[in-house]
Amino acid sequence: MADKNKKNKTGVIYSTNPDFDYKFEGGEEATTLEARSQDLRVMLDKKSRAGKVVTLVTGFVGKDDDLKDLAKILKTKCGVGGSSKDGEIVIQGDFKEKIYTILLQLNYKVKKAG
Repeated sequence: MADKNKKNKTGVIYSTNPDFDYKFEGGEEATTLEARSQDLRVMLDKKSRAGKVVTLVTGFVGKDDDLKDLAKILKTKCGVGGSSKDGEIVIQGDFKEKIYTILLQLNYKVKKAG
């Protein structure tokens, strides 16, 4: 049994029953909303980044794989680095207008914020 699964066991610590099966908390992964249903916000941010400007895309609802795919598209079209996690995409540099137009072309519902 993998170490990562030990943290998800609930209730029973040890059992002498050889047929006992641990029950794990099943965290269902969120399904990804279609592009028109997403409510994304594009903004610039400098907080806790040593004065460097980044472009944030927030409000993504869906699977982490789909978020990473969207981040990869944005990073390649802008030609810069970045990251994605927790429904948020961080693109290095000031690309607010460019990302806004790219997301509109991909049929996402986008708003400029900040």
